[in-house]
Amino acid sequence: MRKALKVSVGILGTVGVLAALALGYLSTQVTVRGPVLHAIAGIGGAQPTSAQLAGLRLAPGFTASLYAEGLGPARVLRFTDTGDLLVSITRAGSILLVERDADGDGRADGVRTLLQGLDRPHGIDVAEGWLYFAETGAVRRVRFDAATRAVSGAPQTVATLAGGGMHFTRTLRVGPDRMLYVSNGSSCNVCVEITPRAAMLRVDPQGGAVTPFAEGLRNTVGFDWQPGSGALFGVDNGRDLLGDDFPPDELNRIVAGGFYGWPFWHGDNVPDPEYGSHPAAAGRAPIAPAHAFGAHVAALSFNFFDPDRAPPGFERAALVGQHGSWNRSVLSGYRVSSLHWAADGRITERDFAVGFVQGGKVTGRPVDALPGPDRAVYVSDDYAGAIYRIAWDPATAGPGPVFVPPLAAGPHQAGSPSSPAASALSRLDPAQQADATLARGAALFDRHACASCHRGGAPGMRLTALGSRYSQAALGALLANPPASMPAPALDDADRRALAAYLRAAYP
Repeated sequence: MRKALKVSVGILGTVGVLAALALGYLSTQVTVRGPVLHAIAGIGGAQPTSAQLAGLRLAPGFTASLYAEGLGPARVLRFTDTGDLLVSITRAGSILLVERDADGDGRADGVRTLLQGLDRPHGIDVAEGWLYFAETGAVRRVRFDAATRAVSGAPQTVATLAGGGMHFTRTLRVGPDRMLYVSNGSSCNVCVEITPRAAMLRVDPQGGAVTPFAEGLRNTVGFDWQPGSGALFGVDNGRDLLGDDFPPDELNRIVAGGFYGWPFWHGDNVPDPEYGSHPAAAGRAPIAPAHAFGAHVAALSFNFFDPDRAPPGFERAALVGQHGSWNRSVLSGYRVSSLHWAADGRITERDFAVGFVQGGKVTGRPVDALPGPDRAVYVSDDYAGAIYRIAWDPATAGPGPVFVPPLAAGPHQAGSPSSPAASALSRLDPAQQADATLARGAALFDRHACASCHRGGAPGMRLTALGSRYSQAALGALLANPPASMPAPALDDADRRALAAYLRAAYP
């Protein structure tokens, strides 16, 4: 009877969410494409196959394998001190332990259930003999022994959280100060909250006191502290119903007392059309993003590499799991990307694992992408109910730079017919179209939305005769030190060379 009641409540909750979304979206024209039922209610999915793994395009030097399957909708990953993986199965209300690969066959040695019957557990972490987990309405903990792979005693409630509405997942991490950091997403697409929502919270694990740490974060699902600097960064999901390409998902550097714009501003502090002039916005000073992703990519995880265990080229990098869009005319996301910090703090984004859409069909939705103690990366997929192991294999890296893959295309899928850069590339000869440097430059042209300023408009803004007017070096220098009227895109030397080569070829 109790189980039947839980199922009935779950069904009613799903119907309620669907009805609320329908009422909110009917008055607005919105494109629905992709696994919408999975995005809203966790319905549907696919089985991982060898063809799917073979279709993944990985950063050079990496190979992918299936580490565990049949887990259900796997979300957050966290390693224990003994190398096992803890996994939250949010919609199933459970937390699993995936046993490390002790026999060396490339697969987990087993799976056991640690906790079940929970209220949509999401964030998990381990500290000082406790397994902490965040349910929709509470932060809780239970005694955990990594050596015996077992929990003991009844779970204890550490603190209660505001619930209800949209964004029911709560992500939890133990901070460097041994306090708990908990992200509590907004209750709505866009509104003025009256409870501690759309915020990063700081929870005392001893007394349970909850204090706001940062606000204006619509749904910061993934966050981590940067090795060395100790800076806290988190990915934030932008609002819906403003079109295919706005607002971008964000990476924010989150500081104590910081305000990050939602619901009054989005992206690079662009006012919201509904709430930009709201009285509650007066006097607020939003902090701009540290990096912008494409719109609706649904960035759900963010994890830095340990510099001492990182593969070459990833010592100053982090991984982002992009779950993928469901309300965009061209699918975006469905990938794992890497962010690379230059010495001066500039950030560049590159593809790490692409190919979770094959033949126009969604085959996977990556959630967490977590570097492991063995230099491999472990990726959870709540669509396929699986965990993948993406391992560094120097024998396959080949000569030359360790990591120069194409950049994620952002607003347009790189090379798609709708991409402005693809239109220009299509006019080039076959050898130029196949040139990897030109393809990378085209992706950069799209990602930084160069066409928005340079197509049409004033004659001085049009791109003409760049190949005859500028040498490769001169155009690269212009991109490094642009005039005041031109935005300064975050490009490293390789990016500038690629973009300059593309511009000279596309506009000879």
